[in-house]
Amino acid sequence: MVISALRSAELAEEFGLPRDHIILSAKVSGVQDLIDVYRTLASRCDYALHLGLTEAGMGARGIVGSAAGLAVLLQEGIGDTIRVSLTPAPNGNRAEEVFVAQQILQSLGIRSFTPQVTACPGCGRTTSTFFQELAEQIQSYLRESMPVWKEKYPGIEELKLAVMGCVVNGPGESKHANIGISLPGTFEEPKAPVFVDGRLMTTLKGDKIVAEFIEILNDYVSARYGPGPAATVEAGPGARETVSRN
Repeated sequence: MVISALRSAELAEEFGLPRDHIILSAKVSGVQDLIDVYRTLASRCDYALHLGLTEAGMGARGIVGSAAGLAVLLQEGIGDTIRVSLTPAPNGNRAEEVFVAQQILQSLGIRSFTPQVTACPGCGRTTSTFFQELAEQIQSYLRESMPVWKEKYPGIEELKLAVMGCVVNGPGESKHANIGISLPGTFEEPKAPVFVDGRLMTTLKGDKIVAEFIEILNDYVSARYGPGPAATVEAGPGARETVSRN
């Protein structure tokens, strides 16, 4: 496969195609084969390389396989563009392939596409699924807002949020995010502290926590990423096509 790909590229150059117009892509369906083939190509040529696991499969299998293979190569500096090939569910959204490819690049710190939400998985300390529902609502809100935010707020892709379910991990994770909320867990007082840039800003209570948290989020985005001089958000007392890696 490697010899064939290199020979095809050489013939293309002989027929007049500029070297920087050539991209090599191997049809590989196994994770280890993907890694081996592209390592070999990278060691033997300087053509641009298009990475992707062909026929990766459905759902978690395709996502995990693609992430496992691409992450190894990208971490080694191999690859110029990537793709994720997933078998969609009936009437499924083909855009999932793009979302997964973007998330692989963002998780590796190569390129940012959308704000990230850290959320705990839930355990015996969490009293309900409210924090999971809040995390999903926030993620959906970010995804819906991004088309406007990207045009209005440069750098918004770097925003980090945390939605946690109890006091054990909540404050710590929240302090490492730009904005974080720690919801009450089992036997905890029914209140939700909100941290902004590592400092406690306020504590939310009642049935309007989601709306109030989104309001805090909107104020922060406007102040930090809006036009004009860099603003500071003071803490008070109380997010099928080829995706480039560059």
